[in-house]
Amino acid sequence: MLVVRLASRGDGITADGRHVSGAAPGDRVAPDGAVLPGPHRAVPPCRHFGRCGACQLQHCDEDALAAFVTDRVKSAAERASLAVPPLLPTHLSPPRSRRVATVHAQGGRHLLLGFKENRSHAVVDLRECHVLRPDLFALLDPLRALLRRTAPRGACSVRLTATDGGVDVLISGGVSDHAEARSGLLDFARTHALARLSVDRGLGAEVAWQPHPVSVTLAGVRVTLPPGAFLQPTTDGERILQDDVRQAAGGARRAVDLFSGLGTLGLPLTGSGIRVHAFEGDRAAWQAGREALHAAANGSTASHRDLFRSPVSAAELAGVDFAVLDPPRAGARQQVEQLAASAVPKIAYVSCNPASWAADAARLATGGYRLAALRAVGQFRWSTHVELFSLFTR
Repeated sequence: MLVVRLASRGDGITADGRHVSGAAPGDRVAPDGAVLPGPHRAVPPCRHFGRCGACQLQHCDEDALAAFVTDRVKSAAERASLAVPPLLPTHLSPPRSRRVATVHAQGGRHLLLGFKENRSHAVVDLRECHVLRPDLFALLDPLRALLRRTAPRGACSVRLTATDGGVDVLISGGVSDHAEARSGLLDFARTHALARLSVDRGLGAEVAWQPHPVSVTLAGVRVTLPPGAFLQPTTDGERILQDDVRQAAGGARRAVDLFSGLGTLGLPLTGSGIRVHAFEGDRAAWQAGREALHAAANGSTASHRDLFRSPVSAAELAGVDFAVLDPPRAGARQQVEQLAASAVPKIAYVSCNPASWAADAARLATGGYRLAALRAVGQFRWSTHVELFSLFTR
């Protein structure tokens, strides 16, 4: 029996609908259940594949990966009963390009540090990784030694972010507050030339080490990076999304950037002379984004606003000729309902969840919008996690 495609969780699916774990498109399933490799089968590069929850698709070649990412997005649009235009070329981030990741520690003196296992809370002790940037992976061994001394119960998580000035480390969980532990944290930060080291013991991130302001560059603009702030997981994926949004906004004069974060998608528009009003609910991200927009010196502004409780209304959107939104995984029902009732001629919707995007896309279609452009983006290489860019017009 031929495996014809991959399901949303990465299982192979045969022509008769049977799910086969670990199968790639083009594989054949023998009568005894054995999987016979086909033309799209690849040798997994990592020893942890099969256990580590970061990757589900290392057994698939590049064509199969691209087809999976594309199918996830196209199928979501079709389930929403949208007329689907020809898709823009699918983008896959290369190996070792992930610049943001959270790893987990478990085990005290015999500490494990890595990603969680597939569908489990157990931690895989990472000894190699083909998705993390090398500068992030290089910190795992030193972090193990640090956490054995400073986190006696071992129950904590570590967020690693590559910034303009080095790696930003945020440790959340059971880190001791004793003087010896604090001294160990500072020694670690100095030794490894960290951009910043912060600790969150449950009351918010406290900066323990930051020799210089921490920033990332977004479309050529240096933006302050608060501890734990959201970034697109790869710089190449970020550029693709920024370019798509910039092209979609062509001819606009006034734009709103909804769920704006640091300004990843809205800030580049100011370089085209577009006046942007950004809306963000996280205070630290809003402040950083506001500073960056102010530096653009074209009248762009930012508002601190919870768009789930208080969406920008259709009346407030009067005179806006372009909107961009990049909401959390749950989608943006309340805000999309206001957009659907508005007269905004073009809406760019970036999403990390095809399912919630499809529900919102259907609401826009009901309001008279049509899907004009769609691109699948695979920043989480070898993972079943998929992003997308879409453009709606009326």
